[in-house]
Amino acid sequence: MASLFSLLYAASSYAFFLCTFLYAIAFVGNLWVPKTVDSGPAGDLATALVTDVLLLAVFALQHSVMARRGFKAWWTRIVPAHLERATYVLAATLALALLLWQWRPLALPAVWEVQSPAAKAVLWTLFCLGWGVLLLATFLINHFELFGLRQAWTFARGAQLPPPVFHTPLLYRYVRHPIYLGFLIAFWAAPAMTASHLLFAAGATGYILLGIWFEERDLIREFGEEYRRYRRQVGMLIPGRRNR
Repeated sequence: MASLFSLLYAASSYAFFLCTFLYAIAFVGNLWVPKTVDSGPAGDLATALVTDVLLLAVFALQHSVMARRGFKAWWTRIVPAHLERATYVLAATLALALLLWQWRPLALPAVWEVQSPAAKAVLWTLFCLGWGVLLLATFLINHFELFGLRQAWTFARGAQLPPPVFHTPLLYRYVRHPIYLGFLIAFWAAPAMTASHLLFAAGATGYILLGIWFEERDLIREFGEEYRRYRRQVGMLIPGRRNR
């Protein structure tokens, strides 16, 4: 029974994430869905600005706290270790869903609006490329473990996960964080950059840079000199750029 519950819990969390993530793509790109980064009543500027900043802060705080090693050590006293990652995915998706639901557009002039059809085509291509890069990057490092499915499946089989091994497949040979790079490309490749979109992209960029700092600190603790050497040899987000 515990094995079945674990599988259903992890699968449900993943399905919820997948639906919300697909909605988020359309939300950022102003595509097809009823609520996007620029749609909805503008309302009072100050209220919209405070609301959006708080939503970004909630999202960043959830990710930053629940992903830390110290929090995980405490959290797994309450949540079974094999469901820790699926629970993280569920909490992260709830934070994202709240942001998508409550986001308020800002009643301010657009920052830029590209008119050239060729330039628009380039930006839309980059938008799609960004999402493709981050999706590919998740599969390169084990997509199903990243979202908690492998842990639940391993528990259901009565087995144990092997200890983590540091490796740098394909995209990871050129940048240390291709998932984050994909997000940045997708967020900033906008033919029409409104004030609302700019706030979203800037807030997400700030969180990403902070998240990288925390994540790399944890990776150094886990892999030591092996990760330090990798960090010196491979750029953080820009291919070919090396740390000094």
